[in-house]
Amino acid sequence: MPRALRSRALAGDARLLRALADPTRQRILLLLGADEMRAGDVARAFRSARPTISKHLRVLRDAGLVEARAQGRERLYRIVPGRLRDATARMQALDRMLAGGLERLGDHLRGGGPRP
Repeated sequence: MPRALRSRALAGDARLLRALADPTRQRILLLLGADEMRAGDVARAFRSARPTISKHLRVLRDAGLVEARAQGRERLYRIVPGRLRDATARMQALDRMLAGGLERLGDHLRGGGPRP
C-alpha cells in the first residue's frame, strides 16, 4: 500500500479507536443500538450539557460510527453497522497481535526460546 494511503488509513484507525475509547461515546453507541434517536433525546440520557453530548456525537460521526439525517429542525442519529464491524475486527486483530507478543516476551523473560 502506498505511504499516503497507509498514513490516511492509520489516521482513520486512530480516529476510530479514539472515538471508541471514551465511556460516554460507548454509552451513546449502546443507546443508538436500539434505534435512531434525536440528539436531544440522546442528551437527556446523560448528566452532561447538551453541547457536550453534541461534541461526542460529532466525534462519533467523524469516525464514521454514526450518521445523522435531518428531519425538520432535528437531527436523527443512528449507528453505521459496517463501520462498527470494521472496528471490532481491527480490535480483535490488535488483541491477537498483542497476545502473541506478550507470550513471546514471557518466553524470553523466562529464558526460553521462541515457541514453534
